[in-house]
Amino acid sequence: MLPTRDELLRVHERIKPFIHFTPVLQSSLLNEITGANVFFKCENFQKMGAFKMRGAMNAILQLSEEEKKAGVVTHSSGNFGQAVALAARNAGVTAYIVMPANAPSVKKKAVKDYGGLVTECESTLKARVAESERIQREHGATPLHPSNQIEVILGNATAAMELLSEHPDLDFVFTPIGGGGLVAGTALATHYFGTNCKTIGGEPYEADDAYRSLQSGKIESNITTNTIADGLRTELGSVNFPIIKALVPEIIRVTEEEIVQALRLIWERMKIIVEPSCAVPFAALLKEKDRFKGNDIGIIISGGNVDLSNLPFAK
Repeated sequence: MLPTRDELLRVHERIKPFIHFTPVLQSSLLNEITGANVFFKCENFQKMGAFKMRGAMNAILQLSEEEKKAGVVTHSSGNFGQAVALAARNAGVTAYIVMPANAPSVKKKAVKDYGGLVTECESTLKARVAESERIQREHGATPLHPSNQIEVILGNATAAMELLSEHPDLDFVFTPIGGGGLVAGTALATHYFGTNCKTIGGEPYEADDAYRSLQSGKIESNITTNTIADGLRTELGSVNFPIIKALVPEIIRVTEEEIVQALRLIWERMKIIVEPSCAVPFAALLKEKDRFKGNDIGIIISGGNVDLSNLPFAK
C-alpha cells in the first residue's frame, strides 16, 4: 500500500523548520536547447548541499529518546552521510557514518566537519552493509538507510512537493536514480500533488540496475559502477522498488559523455555548482528532447557537493 497524501503533508510540516525551501531556476537558453519549459529545483542550495537533508531530518526527528542516546549509523558515498551528521548534530545525537574509501574527499571532510564519526570501507555495497551492521551491534545505534527507508523516502518527496506547489501544471519531473529513495519520493509527490504529472528517472548506463529492474519486475544488481555520477552507484531496495514499479513509467539511460556534456551546460549556462549525479536527469532530457518537446518539465538538482579538484571537464 502506498503512503498517503496526508502522510506526505505531515512530513513536510515536521521538517519545514529544519530545511530550506530551495529556489526553482530557469534558463531561456536551456529551454531553447531542449525545446521544453524546464524548471530546475535546486537542492544544491539545501542545507549541507543536497536533498538528502530532507529524508535524514525526517528520520531523526522520529527517533525515540532511547534511540537518540545510542546514536545512528548509516552508509553513504557522501551526501546522506553529511545529512545524517548535520541532522544528528542538531538533535544532539551521535552519528556513525560508513563511507567507501573512494568517496570524494570533499564529502568525507564535510561529514567530519558536521561531527560525524567516519569509518572507511571498500567501495562495494556488501562492504558498506557489513561495516554498518558491525557498528550497530557494538554501539546499539539505530540504522538509517540512505534510500530504502520509508521515513527517508517521504522526506525526499518534499522537494518535488515544493516544486509542484510553485508549478502545479508540470507534465513531468525528472530525477536521478541511485538507491531509489529520491525517485520513489518524487513519484509519490507527482502522484498526489501533480495534475497528470509523471516521474521519469535518469540513470547512467554504467550503473543501470534500476532500468533493468523495471524491465524484469525484480530488483537487479549493478554489473558495473564505473560512472562519474558517484551518488548513483548504489542499488534499489525492497521499500522503494514497489513505489517505483507502481508510479515510475520510464527510466532513461545515458552515457558518461552525455553526463559530462549536461553537467557542463548547467555549470556554464546556469552558473550554479552541481554534482555529476545531478546532470543525469538533464542528460536524459537532452537525449530524448524530441519526445518531450513543448512540455513543462521539472528537474530535481539533487546536490552540489563537488570536489573542485576533480571536475571532469577541467581535464
